[in-house]
Order: sequence, then C-alpha cells, then structure tokens
Amino acid sequence: MFLAAKSKYAILFGLSGLLIILTLLLPLAWGGKSKIVVGFSQMEYNNPWRIAETNSIKAEAQKRGYELKYTDAKGQVSKQILDVQFLVNQNIHYLILAPREYQGLAPALQIAKKAKIPVILIDRDAAGKPGEDYITLIASDFVWEGETAASWLAKATGYSARIVELTGTEGSSVARDRSAGFRNRIRSFPGMKIIASQNGDFARFTGQKAMESIIQTKGREITAVFAHNDEMAIGAIQALKAAGMIPGKDVVLVSIDGEQDALKAIIAGELGATVECDPRFGPKVFDVIEKHRRGEKIPVKIVNKDRFFDITNAKYFIEEAY
Repeated sequence: MFLAAKSKYAILFGLSGLLIILTLLLPLAWGGKSKIVVGFSQMEYNNPWRIAETNSIKAEAQKRGYELKYTDAKGQVSKQILDVQFLVNQNIHYLILAPREYQGLAPALQIAKKAKIPVILIDRDAAGKPGEDYITLIASDFVWEGETAASWLAKATGYSARIVELTGTEGSSVARDRSAGFRNRIRSFPGMKIIASQNGDFARFTGQKAMESIIQTKGREITAVFAHNDEMAIGAIQALKAAGMIPGKDVVLVSIDGEQDALKAIIAGELGATVECDPRFGPKVFDVIEKHRRGEKIPVKIVNKDRFFDITNAKYFIEEAY
C-alpha cells in the first residue's frame, strides 16, 4: 500500500513537472510571445486628432489583451519607412499604418509584405494593391466631407463667395480627396470662386501663417474660408482677427474633423460648421485583426460614418468631442 501511494504521488509530481515545462516552452515555440503583437506606425503626434487616434488604438489594444509596439514618425515620410522596418524587426504579427503620404509610404507596404505581416491602413491610403499589399483601409469618405463642406458654405453665403482654401499635407490622399469633393461641388454654383489656395499642412500654426500671407495679398476680397481640417481653421480665425476682420461675420469659415475646439468656435459664432472625421479607430482596427485571425472575409475598404456639426447641434456634442 505504501509503495502504491508512493507511485501515485510520483505520477502526480511527474505530471505537474510536465505541465510546468510545457508552460515554459510553449511561448518559445511561438517566437517567445504569449500575446499577439501589433505594431502601430503613427505619422505624427502633434495635434488633437492624432492624439485621439493614437489613444484609441492604445486603449483598445490594452482592453483586448494585445501587445502594442508604437512609433511616431514626427511628420517625416523617411522616418515612417524606417519605423515600419523597425516594427517588422520586432516580430510583430500585424501592422497598423497611418500613412503620411500616398506614394511615399509604398515602400513601407512592401517591407511588411516581404516579411509576410498583414497590414491595416487607417485614416489615409497608401499606394498598394488592396487585398494583397494590405488587408483593408479604414477611413472616412474624404470626398463626401469636401462635398458636404461645399454645400453648407454655398448655402451659408447665398451661393456667392470668394474663397480661400487651406489644404492639408501635400501628397496625402485625404488632402487630395477633400479638395476634389469641395471643388466638384462648387462648380454647380457660378458665384462660388476659390481665389487662393495654400498648404497649411493640417497644423494650426502653419494654417495661421498661410492665412496671414493670403490676407496680405487678398485682404477684404476674402469672404469665405474652407480649411481641410479644424486646426487650420482655428489658425485662420486668429489670422483674421489680427487683420481686423471678424470671423463669422466678415468671413464665413467651414472645416473638417469635429474636434472640441472647433465646436467651441461654432458656439462662439466664429466657425460656421465642421464635418466630422472620427479619429477613434481602435475598435474597428481590432475587429479586423480578430476577423482575420478567424479566417473571415474582410472588405478591402471600411468607410466610417461621420456627422455634421453647426450652430444647431454643436452644444449637444461638445462633451464627447476629442
């Protein structure tokens, strides 16, 4: 009986030891990782929209138990390509890429493809073949945003305006599409004329400087501003005030993004309207990753449903705005 009990405990201890060994060795069999590792290459982290986007990705990764490796390209295409190579070298399983430029980030897609790492593009497109160079693009309908801004501005100005266009990052799909949508729509209204267009790089300070430069040449000829994002619109408001022009009265402004400062400017009567471009990509990105892991079919483009804010509803959404 003593020998039988001894054998029984030996077997139990043996099984326990085997389980301990398997627990230690199994992660090594999967590259030393106990979690799925996701890389996120952000193009920059210098304005409310990008900060909200980054925070959404980080929060969702933590919520769902993924390990996230993050890089900030600081607005430089060359650095973003190097960042992608760095993330690939970290043995990531998926890459989330927010491309600064359309053509400029094509090499980054090829780096990931060569390493057989699936890519999810967010908020901007990059030159590559959908379904082959990347799984999907999750983005807003930028053409619709431009069209919606144009329709509102036309009605708000009585279908007659001399417009300044402040454009976003040169070479980006978002700047190209917002401009195309806006220009296509105002062609329907002969009284709506763009009298100046200048790059503000989606930044408040750069947008302000661009507006100051245009005011010096166009002055009181300006009756409207279309800014490709809220940050540039807020910069333009400051430039107009400094020049003795009253935003919302002398000059009607419309922009895109839907950030909290823009909603405050609408309530203050300085900004006329803003078309939402929601930066909270986290849930949709990780939904795509989990569907891909299950082998489910994923559309090559997922379009966000965005809203429109003006004086009639801005106060109702200001608390939830980023």
